[in-house]
Amino acid sequence: MSTIRLQGGRLYDPTHGIDGVVRDLVLRDGRIVDLPAHETVDQTIDVTGCIVMAGGIDMHTHIAGGKMNLARLMLPEDHRRGFDPAPLPLNPLELASCGHCAPGTLQTGYSYVKMGYTSAFEPAMAASNARHTHLEMGDVPILDHGAYVMLGNDELLLDMMARQQPIERIRDYMAWTIHATKALGVKVVNPGGISAFKFNQRRLDVDEAHTHWSVTPRQILQTLARCLQDLGIPHPLHIHTSNLGVPGNIASTLSTIEALEGLPAHLTHVQFHSYGKEGPHKFSSAAVELAEAVNRHANISVDVGQVMFGQTVTISGDTMRQWANAPAGSPRKFGGADIECDAGCGVVPFQYREKSYVNALQWSIGLELFLLIDDPWRVVLTTDHPNGGPFGSYPHLIRLLMDKAFRDEQLARLHPDVAAHAPLREIRRELTLYEIAILTRAGPARLLGLSDKGHLGAGAAADVAVYRVQDDIEAMFTTPAYVFKDGLLVARAGEIVATPTGGVHFAEPEFDPSIGKTLQSYARRHLTVNPAHAVIGHDELCSCGRGGRLLPTACFPTSSLAA
Repeated sequence: MSTIRLQGGRLYDPTHGIDGVVRDLVLRDGRIVDLPAHETVDQTIDVTGCIVMAGGIDMHTHIAGGKMNLARLMLPEDHRRGFDPAPLPLNPLELASCGHCAPGTLQTGYSYVKMGYTSAFEPAMAASNARHTHLEMGDVPILDHGAYVMLGNDELLLDMMARQQPIERIRDYMAWTIHATKALGVKVVNPGGISAFKFNQRRLDVDEAHTHWSVTPRQILQTLARCLQDLGIPHPLHIHTSNLGVPGNIASTLSTIEALEGLPAHLTHVQFHSYGKEGPHKFSSAAVELAEAVNRHANISVDVGQVMFGQTVTISGDTMRQWANAPAGSPRKFGGADIECDAGCGVVPFQYREKSYVNALQWSIGLELFLLIDDPWRVVLTTDHPNGGPFGSYPHLIRLLMDKAFRDEQLARLHPDVAAHAPLREIRRELTLYEIAILTRAGPARLLGLSDKGHLGAGAAADVAVYRVQDDIEAMFTTPAYVFKDGLLVARAGEIVATPTGGVHFAEPEFDPSIGKTLQSYARRHLTVNPAHAVIGHDELCSCGRGGRLLPTACFPTSSLAA
């Protein structure tokens, strides 16, 4: 591979404290290298006047798995968008694909790369559907990827907890699940609530007992978070808290933080979990309360799940809440599924409207969270694609965060009660390019334990985005001048110029293999799948990823596993 010098760009690399310093950057053999200025290179690209950042990392985006396929099936209009048939791409390197809020795999890769993103992570992989998820992520071109496996509503875990099995056995079960599914982390969705829904419970708060298993979400959270910490998985427990979308759910969100008792955790799409029930509409912003709690608890990180106006589709493993939200579907469609009493999903198309009080307040709450949380290293830019809005809206979101005048202009268009009273009006903070680089690159890399991603230091993966400076921040982040993946130029001025295969990130924790006997016994009584057949090996993972590189993440056990 050739050596490329990006000459004269303004670098933003928060991992190394570099804030807009003009400096050359050299890419060689897929890595960033230190090379003296007098050393010759194969190619020099003049990026004077441009901003240089590491490739973007979306750590929470629904891009693969059964729920996304259901969404695609339910929204053919999203793929046509007024055309019948949908037009074919003009670029011979791009295969036919389309879609906006539920794009196909190919369109997903092309669109992310055209914005300067080079990695994306599926946050809700059902263990029983892991092969499908890896196959689909492997079909996304260019992007490195990975997934978090869902635990916390599977019947075996709840059975083990109800029978007060030793924490070591539960830890082995978790580690086996990560190993079998080749996951990068673990997500819990509405802890215990999805299982409780199958027993006709319609809500389950943090200290409320599951009607059948008699365990509480607090116990589930503590057990899973502790097991992950013991296993040394870099990314802490990824938590979709109880009562998503319910007015007054700030109480359960704050209870979740307290329930963790200092254990590290990542709360996801917190905009949907930051609602009060004050005022005439009985629906209010609790962003201040949550931001203060995050500021006080250094063990907590979050991604926001910003709402953006327009058509989208909500897809979630939270079957309980999606069933409750089904009547609000627009167009009026609903799909629900469950696999092996392991995990499931609900799919509801939705339109966020500027003149809707609830939708306008959701938009405002998300921005308030971004701007009120002090430490940018603990807040990540997401829309929970596609739940809050399609990922293609990120450049618009970045402008909202960096430009108060633009933000005020948008706020004035919304429902009058929100425009007149939202706390957002009084927030004057405007994020800097340095902070945007943290929210979209350096922060997610650190939270996922990806030591060679999200920065521009020597030895890092040569995933680089070069943006030509423009007065219009949204336009600047929409179309980078150059995007490199592992040192290869993959996009130039919005056009795909190469389509390499991305790699797959996963973790490989240690565990006692005797847990297999417990799994076999449970499977014989309750499942249709033999656990021995559920394990995805390295060769199969490579095949699922279309020959992409395997990128195992180092684990650092903190318990007896380390002895």
